[in-house]
Amino acid sequence: MKKPLLEFTDKGIYCDVAKVYLDPWKPVAKAIISHGHADHSRWGHKQYITHHRNVPIITHRLGEIQVTGVEWGETFLINNVKFSLHPAGHIIGSSQIRVEHKGEVWVFTGDYKTENDGISTPYEAIKCHTFITECTFGLPAFSWTPQQEVLNNINQWWGQNKSQGQTSVLFGYSLGKAQRLLKYLNTDIGKIYTHGAIENMTAVLRPLVDFPETNLITRDTKKSELLGNIVLAPPSAHGSVWIRKMVPYVTASASGWMAFRGARRRRAVDKGFVLSDHCDWQELLTSIEATGAEKIICTHGYTDIFSRYLRELGYDARTESTQYGEEENEIATDKSTESVSA
Repeated sequence: MKKPLLEFTDKGIYCDVAKVYLDPWKPVAKAIISHGHADHSRWGHKQYITHHRNVPIITHRLGEIQVTGVEWGETFLINNVKFSLHPAGHIIGSSQIRVEHKGEVWVFTGDYKTENDGISTPYEAIKCHTFITECTFGLPAFSWTPQQEVLNNINQWWGQNKSQGQTSVLFGYSLGKAQRLLKYLNTDIGKIYTHGAIENMTAVLRPLVDFPETNLITRDTKKSELLGNIVLAPPSAHGSVWIRKMVPYVTASASGWMAFRGARRRRAVDKGFVLSDHCDWQELLTSIEATGAEKIICTHGYTDIFSRYLRELGYDARTESTQYGEEENEIATDKSTESVSA
């Protein structure tokens, strides 16, 4: 029986011919990294290869590492296996990893979304024989509202809160979601204040994107300065001593999980905005069809339901267990300020 080009091991997705891993979850000698979220880029590998826009992100998060940055579509050979990175559209610097050997092509998506958020390089469909896809939101119930409509609603919410003399506290993951929100907040309404985790990550990304001005909240920041303005904070800040400085405040969360009935109550926020950095049900199906792949491997999310539906459509679809998306569930809270995003 022919050995697959990529196989799932206890350390991660492995290409035996090239002796290299894709987004491994245990320390390895050589790793190709799709993007900067903590479940996909972990500390401890001897050598990292990633898109050059992701280099400052993972060096900020992981410290001093040996890392090589490559460009979109740039082919690099490892033991005669061709690798290249292609836009995943998930967050800034996020990539799909294309692997080719002896005419066989596999694509590993990492995490991805097809809607252009205006700050990440837009998703690009890559033809392949086998497609390894996430299916975080792989249920028909998930159908996203266009980004601009959601962002308009967020700015209206902020304006309404300001008219009532309240501070708006908006929760979003410090890498990805926070910058997507920041880019489109209407500074005609007021000032944007940030939690330290978001301010630090945004500072890393400012050379890549033109973001509005932000104000870091410190011990010296007064409640009176915050009134009527908006505060961007990671979910882990909710319920902390830090947030008491915001009183009187109104809270909201921006996440795909806000589409779930009861999610707002479970997260104890006043408002939920459905805004995801992943594909919805239809976007997943459209993306898979565009690859032309016959074999589909579902790695994290609603894998069983989604793969079963793909088999009904005629695909050779199966699931594989990974350690991606561990914290991406409807009642998740950050275990760190650099957590994975929804």
